[in-house]
Amino acid sequence: MSHDDLIDHLVRSTPLSRGEAGRVVLDVLAYFDETTEEFVRRRHRELQSGGLTNADIFERITAELPYRAVAPPELSLRQLRRIVYG
Repeated sequence: MSHDDLIDHLVRSTPLSRGEAGRVVLDVLAYFDETTEEFVRRRHRELQSGGLTNADIFERITAELPYRAVAPPELSLRQLRRIVYG
C-alpha cells in the first residue's frame, strides 16, 4: 500500500526528508497494527520495568485501551491478566 500522499504532507509540513517521513509512516502504522493482546503485553512489560505494581499497570492499560486506533472491547482485569500470564 502506498502512502505517498501522507509522506508528501509530512515533507511539506515538517523538516523531515522524504526517506525519514516514509520511515515515520511505517513505524506509526506498525505501532497501530498491534493486536490488543500484543499491546497489553508490551505495555505491561514497559510499565513493570518502570516500577509500577500490577494493580497500577492494569488500571493504566484499561484507561489506554479505548484510545487505540481501533478500540477493542472493554476487558476485565481477569482478561488482562490472562493475556499477560496465559
